[in-house]
Amino acid sequence: MSKKLLLGYVAAILAFIYIPIGVLITFSFNESRASTQWTGFTLDWYKKLFNNEQVIDALMNSLTIAITVTVISTVLGTLCAIALHRYKFRMKTAISGLVYLPILVPDLLMGLSMLILFTQLGMELGTKTVMIAHITFCISFAVVVISARLSGMGEDMEEAANDLGATPWQTFRHITLPTIAPGIIAAALLTFTLSIDDFVISFFVSGPGSTTLPVYIYGLVKKGISPEINALSTILIVSIVFLMCLSEVFNRKGDTKGKGNLPF
Repeated sequence: MSKKLLLGYVAAILAFIYIPIGVLITFSFNESRASTQWTGFTLDWYKKLFNNEQVIDALMNSLTIAITVTVISTVLGTLCAIALHRYKFRMKTAISGLVYLPILVPDLLMGLSMLILFTQLGMELGTKTVMIAHITFCISFAVVVISARLSGMGEDMEEAANDLGATPWQTFRHITLPTIAPGIIAAALLTFTLSIDDFVISFFVSGPGSTTLPVYIYGLVKKGISPEINALSTILIVSIVFLMCLSEVFNRKGDTKGKGNLPF
């Protein structure tokens, strides 16, 4: 009986989460502009969406920001994760806590604090400030993912490479980097997803000409919900789910990948 109750509880939670998303996706194909009744299937709202120049501009802004943030966050996150994993130094625990802190800080506080910082520095709000803000919190997520991969790697292969006369750079290039590569790819996909999906922080630090897709969707919703918004939200949901699944695939691939032979 307890097992059935538990399964029912899980089913209710999943239904509570995913039924509204399913309704949104369904009504993005609704022929009627009103979201109260179904009148027929159509793809017209998707056609109108892709002919909307403002949507295209917001999408290009989001992609430009997300790609830049992904590259910088992944590189810095990889270096930070390796340093925290490999080296021992004073205040290591405190520094590790500071690295993970942006994950725990609410987006509202993060966005407000970044806005105050940029204002005090006299920086004009725009694409650059959005990138800096996104990198600030994306690095933490990259460090978490890559650190998890490093923790499961072990040190046997690196020690064997050193015993065979490999230089530190050769060990990193031929042993460490290939081993943690799936974790790096997973971290990159995760940071890309977080950046392109972010609304709260982007809302605070974006300026004229740097409107991202989530901020644009929020502006449309204030005017009233339409099937065009549903279509845009559907595309965003499908893209994010795909990237998250791809990230999980690479993460699992890194966990199950066997160790190869030393190239020395």
